[in-house]
Amino acid sequence: MRAVQVTRPDGPEALEVGEVADPVRAEHEVLVEVRAAGVNFPDLLLTQDRYQYKPERPFVLGGEFAGVVLEAPSSSEFSPGDRVAGSSTLGAFAERVSVPASSVFPLPDRTSFAEGACVPMNYLTMSFALTTRGQLREGETVLVHGAAGGIGTATIQLAAALGARVISVVSTPEKAEFVTGVGSHEAVLVENFKDAVLELTGGNGVDMVVDPVGGPRFTDSLRCLAPLGRLLVIGFTDGEIPSVKVNRLLLNNIDVRGVGWGAYAMPREGYVRQEWDRLLPHLESGVVAPPISGTYPLERAGEAVALLGERSVLGKVVLEP
Repeated sequence: MRAVQVTRPDGPEALEVGEVADPVRAEHEVLVEVRAAGVNFPDLLLTQDRYQYKPERPFVLGGEFAGVVLEAPSSSEFSPGDRVAGSSTLGAFAERVSVPASSVFPLPDRTSFAEGACVPMNYLTMSFALTTRGQLREGETVLVHGAAGGIGTATIQLAAALGARVISVVSTPEKAEFVTGVGSHEAVLVENFKDAVLELTGGNGVDMVVDPVGGPRFTDSLRCLAPLGRLLVIGFTDGEIPSVKVNRLLLNNIDVRGVGWGAYAMPREGYVRQEWDRLLPHLESGVVAPPISGTYPLERAGEAVALLGERSVLGKVVLEP
């Protein structure tokens, strides 16, 4: 089968597309014909040997997919022909992938394969982040950094579905128009965002900040929080891991909360499926509809992954084998 491999740590331009052996399904696994695979920031880091997980090269890249079941354990809920989405540490940028049945989820008919391939990583992460870690309540206000990207758009749609007011932070007027089109109530530019947010909230601040970016904006994000506000640390796409002076937390009665979806979900049997089932009504209703800025064949995987480093992606990029 055709697949996208990382053979050396020289970035997305060094990705190689070629023939590899078909995956062999283990007893507890589901074998899926991949119709679409989502491209994520960890994929970029893996091509550069900058991710915390460092698999032995060569390896097939890709961590989320959607497709059609080819083979499944008789004890599972899946049968050949079923439409599914799934997550995999590696291996999704290929024509076929075999993963544990616990990492495969039913895909509603109204959700396309391309959309389904964008759900497992970002939407499961942000469902966990907003509800379990953030304890978001209806009527609260959420500020979203990196709002035009995959995590950002997932946050916008889910927070709005949970009854929150959403304010997005973006870098350009074009991105501001984009995020309001996918459900954000307001958008502000990153330059002087603190003042703009305080003006929009009448000086009260927001109840939650979602930050997948990190870097120098972190302190002003804390200053945007209302009393009892929560800042959720999702990641550091800026490349700089910020620090916090804890007296700010004490003086303003605010929290900084880490969001480690995989670290929490993986040891808890059945938890990933529980979170997926929480998402299903939103998928079935169309409230969750991942925006896709482009689809690429496997042969252009390097180009697709490189876009994440250029900060030019609106929503998600998808590969279609």
